[in-house]
Amino acid sequence: MSDEQPILTFKEMCAKFDVTPRTLRHYEYIELLQPEKEGRSRYYTPREVARMTLILRGRRFGFSLEEIRQWLLIYEESGNRAQMEAWIELADRKLIELADERKHLEETIDALRDLRDATAESISN
Repeated sequence: MSDEQPILTFKEMCAKFDVTPRTLRHYEYIELLQPEKEGRSRYYTPREVARMTLILRGRRFGFSLEEIRQWLLIYEESGNRAQMEAWIELADRKLIELADERKHLEETIDALRDLRDATAESISN
């Protein structure tokens, strides 16, 4: 264990990112995170903290854990530029998907509003 870089314990990592211990263990199990281990204790380096930040950001944008895992793996295998290029492709696909979802949601809202208004009008006559 290196004394040169700040590390977080398992409990500190959960608190920092407001995640449950189960979530943190799951991310480790599916190899999104690889904390250093001493016995049963886990320690998270700045690398793992940065990865967790990216994982949670990806989840917020609606990416699957597998998409995030693959994207993080690109950095390990091919470096930063390849990872950024892959990110652009992922983001482009997600933007199209979200635009489609928004269109569908707007159509659903309009249909519900029309039905609600028609129903309200029919009982007021």
